[in-house]
Amino acid sequence: MRVSTRSRSQFFLGVILLLAGLPGFAASNSADVEHLHVQLVVPPSALSPGSPAVAGLYFKLEQGWHVYWKNAGDSGEPPHIKWTLPLGITAGPLQFPAPQRLPLGPLMDFGYENEVLFPFSLNVASNVAVAPAVLHAHVDWLVCREVCIPGKAELETTRPVTKEAPKAATVDTDSAIYWRLHNLVPPSAPSKFKAGFQPTAQGFRLTIETGQRETQAVFFPADQDVLDNPAPQKVTPTAKGFTLELKKDANLTKAPDQLRGVIELSGGRAYEIAAPQGKPVPAANNSGEASSENTATAANPGNSANTASSASSATAPQPGLAKIIGLAFLGGIILNLMPCVFPVLFLKGLALVNSGSEERHKLRAHGLIYTLGILVSFWVLVGVLLGLRAAGSRLGWGFQFQSPVFLFLMAGLLFFLGLSLAGQFEIGLSLTSAGGELAAKQGYTGSFFTGVLAVIVATPCTAPFMGAAIGYALAAPALATFAVFTALALGLAAPYLALTLQPAWTRILPRPGVWMEVLRQAVSVPIFGTVIWLAWVVAQAYGATMLAALLASFLLLAIAGWFLGRWPARGWSTTLAGVIALSVVCLGFFASKNLVTASETLNPPEKSQGWQPWSAETVAHYQSQDTPVFVDFTAKWCLSCQVNERVALTRPEVMKAFADGHVALLKADWTQHDDAISQTLEKLGRSGVPVYALYVPGEASPRLLPEALTPGIVLDALNSLPHNSTQSALATSKKQ
Repeated sequence: MRVSTRSRSQFFLGVILLLAGLPGFAASNSADVEHLHVQLVVPPSALSPGSPAVAGLYFKLEQGWHVYWKNAGDSGEPPHIKWTLPLGITAGPLQFPAPQRLPLGPLMDFGYENEVLFPFSLNVASNVAVAPAVLHAHVDWLVCREVCIPGKAELETTRPVTKEAPKAATVDTDSAIYWRLHNLVPPSAPSKFKAGFQPTAQGFRLTIETGQRETQAVFFPADQDVLDNPAPQKVTPTAKGFTLELKKDANLTKAPDQLRGVIELSGGRAYEIAAPQGKPVPAANNSGEASSENTATAANPGNSANTASSASSATAPQPGLAKIIGLAFLGGIILNLMPCVFPVLFLKGLALVNSGSEERHKLRAHGLIYTLGILVSFWVLVGVLLGLRAAGSRLGWGFQFQSPVFLFLMAGLLFFLGLSLAGQFEIGLSLTSAGGELAAKQGYTGSFFTGVLAVIVATPCTAPFMGAAIGYALAAPALATFAVFTALALGLAAPYLALTLQPAWTRILPRPGVWMEVLRQAVSVPIFGTVIWLAWVVAQAYGATMLAALLASFLLLAIAGWFLGRWPARGWSTTLAGVIALSVVCLGFFASKNLVTASETLNPPEKSQGWQPWSAETVAHYQSQDTPVFVDFTAKWCLSCQVNERVALTRPEVMKAFADGHVALLKADWTQHDDAISQTLEKLGRSGVPVYALYVPGEASPRLLPEALTPGIVLDALNSLPHNSTQSALATSKKQ
């Protein structure tokens, strides 16, 4: 068949047009190739002369496949990128997030599964041409599972260069990927860290001091052929950090001057470290490579707050010591009004009435001794906390309520005190019969130990203004810690002390009479109410068997009280009551060791009304999906927490606002000691509960709500979320 000249001309014209169009089809910012998706991510919608910009290379991998870290381990090769850029625009080096250990038979690789972003900076000169900038990258990589497949792609994106480029304008798809993953690049180790290593027969002993006891650590060497990568790394916690036993590579003949790499600690904390040979010295980034913090700051100074990793999100400047002391004193005054301390106020009210007819100097003495009891108790408690902190433990305010022995014995003590106040027996008459002089001293002794009791029952509460003060104090030097807690103690003692130091105010006190016996018995009601609360905490945290043991101890104490009331001031009855009380103490220790039931079995994770159990991984999961997260750090023994839940968090309009804002609700239960929760509270600058943290997409640090909540406070916080639809709920609340 003969083809006409015109047909041949049309055919060649079509081929020419098709070939001319191929570069246009190839110019894409992403590529879907074998086993992965690769994408050039440039969040700004426009570039501005003289202003650096953030960018990244993104990989989305098929299940089971991985790409490599800058030191790939025993096999592999990290991704590489070569640029073709307009004059005046340069790209910084790829930054590598902390990797995973990827065993492959007898080998060990270092790399990434699922997805990874390698951030870098785009540096735009001030004299760059104002025109569309074509950013072209030739990318190659090695993707592996049981087999390895090399790959490459030509990626290209265009951004206009304009002097009027709006700083906040972004490409939504690129921005979502970048701000979700960019902060996984480990920063340089903080200046407070100390690091060093010693050669051993088998390899190296790496010692790092972080300032606290560390139980988990993995070291990823930046240099190849230094370590035996598959060998296990043995962690030994120390009071201020840890030591790590590392096995050297079989072909290594001389120890390096430095061990450079990334150290990953518990909770996902990861830092670049350069440990010199010798004793630990202050850490410094001596590797000569830009850390993620430096890169991010250079790339976008205005968003430097967003570049901090979650592990260092709590390093914001703290208020001055004088301000913290003032907050602590004010918090101590308010603590008198908290439900935890309310029963003790009844006791002090009764004591003050009983002292109303005494001379003024005796009233002052009662106030000063009560204050001394509070001060001594605070100093002892803080001394214990500081001692345990020096030993590497993470304990927060109210830590003793995490002990089943303490809960058991405290409930028994208050139950016994309630029996005495209700009239079953007289503590003074039963325990002191040595004459009038000793009986006279009983009043001052009572004032001292009432102060002690006030401190003990106050610790499960965190009054407004106290959270920041306590968090600051427990992280500060010992002298500052004692100063803050002394201010807190003086605030707690201030109302009663002021009343006893001002004699004119005692004139309003009523005259002694029969009514005082009725009041004394009435005081037993809140005491027994506190006992019921403690029994509920025991049942919630440690199970029905532990509760049964506690109720049995109440029966024994009631029998002891009957002996004291039936045969008062008798030596044999007092001795018998003491023996019974000692048996209750022994029962408490026995029950806490043998009768505690695992809380996970008794109390399955609470998922009612959308609440889920907290974990750092769950928070990170929701953050990766740009979902706001609200975390309730709580405990069963924290009365303030229980009040806030019922007054604010479970209100219908608040729950509706959570749902409308698509907020993930997580509950961090600190009833029993949880090191992960303690560590997170420490990062947030807090040392006790309640704490309420709202994680907002795009913000590196969570927003902290006050310790005392109202529906309006929560709704205002939710209403400030981007694209939040809580207006209707907020309006409903304001109408109420």
